[in-house]
Amino acid sequence: MRKKLLCITCLLLLAGCENPPVKKAEPQAAVTATFESPLDREIRNLLEKDVSMNERKRQVKAVEAAFTRCTTPERARQLAALCFTKTLGTPFMPFDLAEIALAETGGHRLSAVVISSKGALGVWQLMPQRARSHGYTPQDMENDGKCAEAAVRELFTKLQTASGNLERAKKLYCGWGPQADAYMKRIRHVRREMLAELDRRTERIAMEESGMRTP
Repeated sequence: MRKKLLCITCLLLLAGCENPPVKKAEPQAAVTATFESPLDREIRNLLEKDVSMNERKRQVKAVEAAFTRCTTPERARQLAALCFTKTLGTPFMPFDLAEIALAETGGHRLSAVVISSKGALGVWQLMPQRARSHGYTPQDMENDGKCAEAAVRELFTKLQTASGNLERAKKLYCGWGPQADAYMKRIRHVRREMLAELDRRTERIAMEESGMRTP
């Protein structure tokens, strides 16, 4: 009897030493990563640039139309193209450079050789000392491309002085006092005209896409 009890006890001990069944680990829910890779950033930057580029293309058409009312179609296209290219990589849009040109020399057919009573030069009317401060000679202001570049640099300088306020920067581009106030009235008038042209073009495109045609 004692031997039988001993055998039963050994069998029970052996059963207790067996490894218990291993439970399969339940798959954990995937964690959504919030890390933005360099590739993600590059794609986002390209998309943002694409939005800005589309707006630039929309604006330059309205700029060309506004310039055409002041000068020949060919010159209007050339100057509109400068408003597009010379503002690339800057805080400014084509409208910003076009507004200044129209306010400064729109009444003089956007001439490259017009000289103001104070001695300002070119389509964007840079004073000789301001042109020199940006690395250009007064004679360079008769070159539309160089004059546009100098105007962008001058506006950027004024933007820094105005603590990032673009409206005030444009006023400082002209100067101070009543003359600058009158200048800003011209700027706002020009802007309203170009925005109206932009709206007309947008509406025309929308109607054409919907199968309708404007008269």
